[in-house]
Amino acid sequence: MHELSQMIKDDMKPALGVTEPGAIAFAVAKAKSYTKGTVEKVTVSMNSGMYKNAFTCGIPGTTEVGSAFAAALGAVAADPDKGLESLADVKDADVQEARKMLEEGKITARLEGITSRIFIKAEVETAEDAACVTIRDSHTNITEITVNGKEVFGTEPKDSYPVQEEEETVHPIHRYTLKELYEYADSVPIEEISFIEEAYQTNLALFHEGLESPRTTFARRLLNMNDGKEISKDEQATASLLCNAAIEARVIGLDKPAMSITGSGAHGIIATMPLYGAYKVNGYTKEQLLRATALSYLVCMYIKEYSGKLSAFCGCAIAAGSGMACALVYLRGGTVEMMAHTLNNMASSITGMICDGGNQGCTMKGIAAVDAAYKSVDFAMHGIYIDDVHGINGKTPEETMRNMGLIASPGMTGTEKTIVEIFEGKRRFFS
Repeated sequence: MHELSQMIKDDMKPALGVTEPGAIAFAVAKAKSYTKGTVEKVTVSMNSGMYKNAFTCGIPGTTEVGSAFAAALGAVAADPDKGLESLADVKDADVQEARKMLEEGKITARLEGITSRIFIKAEVETAEDAACVTIRDSHTNITEITVNGKEVFGTEPKDSYPVQEEEETVHPIHRYTLKELYEYADSVPIEEISFIEEAYQTNLALFHEGLESPRTTFARRLLNMNDGKEISKDEQATASLLCNAAIEARVIGLDKPAMSITGSGAHGIIATMPLYGAYKVNGYTKEQLLRATALSYLVCMYIKEYSGKLSAFCGCAIAAGSGMACALVYLRGGTVEMMAHTLNNMASSITGMICDGGNQGCTMKGIAAVDAAYKSVDFAMHGIYIDDVHGINGKTPEETMRNMGLIASPGMTGTEKTIVEIFEGKRRFFS
């Protein structure tokens, strides 16, 4: 299997609800599995991106939100063997028990440092045992487990949690040019990337859950704006409906997973669902769709590996939106040069969009991303684009994508700090 095929396959993962609450619940559940007796105390420490993204996001199977509630459910009902889908089997009784734990002050969720490097430390205490699980760099990557002060699992040297970023290393995807990513997507044996079809099965089920739920609001308005049809003759309206009804379903916590990419369900939705709309409206072949999706994923990953998995900018709109835009150019028979010009248009427009957590606002960000992508593609394919000399655009598309990522990390570290300070102020005000 080609290195890029394996990269995509390894990165695609189903995630129930917003990824961060799932990761928090998973970490707590894993720690609990090493203890005996009734849980008396749970403490979860997180990096700023994790803290921010989980702050007010919906919890699957409930009408509750936030990291503390996710941690409580992790102690009550989560199944650590299900990874990011650990909250798949939550019952009403579990929700009541989790509420009781919060009311009794048994759950603490706190900010540990301002950084885009993923970090979760989940500590669970019972009368008999104390267990701690540490996760770093990806949402389910356990690097250390201790039980009653003794390490039972470890993958890296002991150190304190670093507030500063580690020294930059070259990710394998950054060894490729945009032209090489295009050539791979256009020529890889289709059987090698057939697994991508699972992303559409997963995300379409989530989309239909959003349309059918009485809890969604944007989804129904987007359906109305698309002439009341799931697939209309209006490609962009169809793309926005498919994409953003699924995002809304995810962020309010409806009980269906998204297929994530770069650790995010919303990234996975934006990188795929507008392409499905284009495929249905224009009659592209399934092979064209899968090849376009491979390109979409890779451009998204290219930008995200510069910005960091969790940062202060909206990678869903910026990274996944840029990947999806390049894939639209591919579907329309465009050139690599047109894709480069599309990236310039995206970089010069929505790069500064902030991420203020996984919440209902992600739906509006998704709507803006689809609009920006469609306009960027249309302009670029008609020879209209922001020249390389302007703004953060680079001399090459690779440099442009790198610059887009650098705006997030280290560029928006101060923005991240301000966002979490606003959240802390809101928590004090509303508590």
